[in-house]
Amino acid sequence: MSALTEVASGYQTRHTLPLRVELVRQLKRRRTLITGAVLVLLPFVLLIAFAIGGDPAARNDRITLMNTATASGANFAAVNLFVSAGFLLVIPVALFCGDTVASEAGWSSLRYLLAAPVPRARLLWSKLVVALGLSLVAMILLPVVALAAGTAAYGWGPLQIPTGGALDTGAAVQRLAVTVAYIFVSQLVTAGLAFWLSTRTDAPLGAVGGAVGLTIVGNVLDAVTALGHWRDFLPAHWQFAWADIVQPHPEWSGMIQGTSISLTYACVLFALAFRGFARKDVVS
Repeated sequence: MSALTEVASGYQTRHTLPLRVELVRQLKRRRTLITGAVLVLLPFVLLIAFAIGGDPAARNDRITLMNTATASGANFAAVNLFVSAGFLLVIPVALFCGDTVASEAGWSSLRYLLAAPVPRARLLWSKLVVALGLSLVAMILLPVVALAAGTAAYGWGPLQIPTGGALDTGAAVQRLAVTVAYIFVSQLVTAGLAFWLSTRTDAPLGAVGGAVGLTIVGNVLDAVTALGHWRDFLPAHWQFAWADIVQPHPEWSGMIQGTSISLTYACVLFALAFRGFARKDVVS
């Protein structure tokens, strides 16, 4: 066997760059700690805002989810998801997925990881799994803290539906869990954009900012009613489809369509990231 094809005894691809190693590295990053702190603080900021502003239900005659924010802990958690799903939760997803590979290139450590030797596909796989895992934890962290803070402030009770009726506490928690899962799936498009851009640039800010910018463009296009049914192909069009299940009689069709659109876009973007990185000339 030639020296070029000889493999060290005991070397196995799956043992390179273990997930636990990558996870510890990412958890120690300052941006991870800051992101977690922001998500923990948001529910308390809203609590203070409601304490200062008074009962939101008394503000006007319009009945919205915001009007029921102080009805129970479950309502408060639902409101936190409503106000953050459109933009705030986009940030940690773009940050975790867009910074992961580009930051290594920016630190000039990417080529050393590959020379370890860590196969390129294994490197991307480890970083993607950890990035998506941290994104999911971020989305779970917000409603969990909000539910605990809301329950302490407003009591444990059913989720009051703005249009009438209520969901008992058990059903409310289950629906909120499904809501978090759906929001995570809908954000896979942003994750795919950020991860793909992270493999194309050495500037983490460019990957993160590009993913956030394109997500905002999608939201703007969805607001253009003149596009008609073309908006159905935009992931942003279905981002609030979860509101259909926070009802006494849930409607699942919107979430099913949104899930299929998001998964399709995400799979294409992740595939582009792996394909492009496999052929990339890594010099940093």
